[in-house]
Amino acid sequence: MSQDATGRAFLIVMDSVGCGGAPDAAAFGDAGSNTLGHIAQACAEGRANTGRSGLLKMPNLDRLGLGAAIKLASGVDAPGLGAAPQGLWGAAEEISRGKDTPSGHWELAGVPVPWDWTYFPDTDPAFPPELVAEVCRLAGTEGILGNCHASGVPIIEAHCEAHLRTGWPICYTSADSVFQIAAHEEAFGLERLLKLCKDLAPYLHARKVGRVIARPFTGSCGDFKRTSNRKDFAIEPPSPTLLDWVAGAGRATHAIGKIGDIFSMRGIGALHKGKSDADLFEHLVQLGGEAEAGSLTFANFVEFDTLYGHPRDVAGYARALEWFDAQVPRFLATLRPGDLAIFTADHGNDPTFRGTEHTRERVPVVGYGAEAKAIGLCGFVDVGASVAAHLRVTGQGPGRSFLG
Repeated sequence: MSQDATGRAFLIVMDSVGCGGAPDAAAFGDAGSNTLGHIAQACAEGRANTGRSGLLKMPNLDRLGLGAAIKLASGVDAPGLGAAPQGLWGAAEEISRGKDTPSGHWELAGVPVPWDWTYFPDTDPAFPPELVAEVCRLAGTEGILGNCHASGVPIIEAHCEAHLRTGWPICYTSADSVFQIAAHEEAFGLERLLKLCKDLAPYLHARKVGRVIARPFTGSCGDFKRTSNRKDFAIEPPSPTLLDWVAGAGRATHAIGKIGDIFSMRGIGALHKGKSDADLFEHLVQLGGEAEAGSLTFANFVEFDTLYGHPRDVAGYARALEWFDAQVPRFLATLRPGDLAIFTADHGNDPTFRGTEHTRERVPVVGYGAEAKAIGLCGFVDVGASVAAHLRVTGQGPGRSFLG
């Protein structure tokens, strides 16, 4: 544990950057999935050469222990990631019964999910009549489009013309506990879409559906683009999280990216948003230089998941990993003595795996600023407990600090 009571903490989630090996992966249909391991193998075999080439290049996080974490979690020697660890390193596994964004983030923040999420069946239609009726009532429409399991781009392609003609919202779900609504920002209206999702959220949260997500798009059919105005309306965590613990101790808290949505703004003092992960990384660098003594910065970088994991774009995912790793030294250079930075993930999304959904995996945990050591296999909850211990804040969850 840091001996500097003014030391800061930075908890950085690389969304979906799992490393395989979850002992219960088969129960989720994900046996054998390994996001980082399989991307590294694809790069080594020349199967990820669009916009890049050669071995997966992540020397900065690898130096902290990324390759060692993959080996620990899954037994895979990831080609190109074989550096001797110079940081704190290990791998974490989740106990919450899900492989979604809220479950992973809440548990990293010290709070496992105590309930079973509600999932919609992979049938056509997927939604019960009473839910459809509620959406129609709130939207002021006579019906909805979609009503099935789908990925965002294909379902907009399938229903764009009907959406623009009828004004009906495009509603779909996935293997996660989620209800998504896509609508045209101008024809349907961005504010109308956001209000629809906000008003619908309490109805679905009461039924343990984790998130209602607004998915706005612009352009014409055949040439549309999903915009950065996506917004998640997530169910509140079941008990105080790391953010609440830190804020309750009178410390400053900063949320970068989706963290505000995921935690329903609980325990968050300042929110830093952007239109891309590149924008969000600039916020991280700025906070590295300016965040208050004793503060917590909690960041989510989502494009690994949304742009490359779900579409199963291996080369794109590799490019994103290499870009992110290349930015890491800029951030680390801003840290002060006594600071702690932990890089981790919330679940997997193996772009080489079947389907389009998240994958149940262990996640890497690599740290800078703490004692350089192997922490072995730990729980997601231990990440939150360790950050709290570093900040000398009393944690209220079941996790145990791995800082020693």
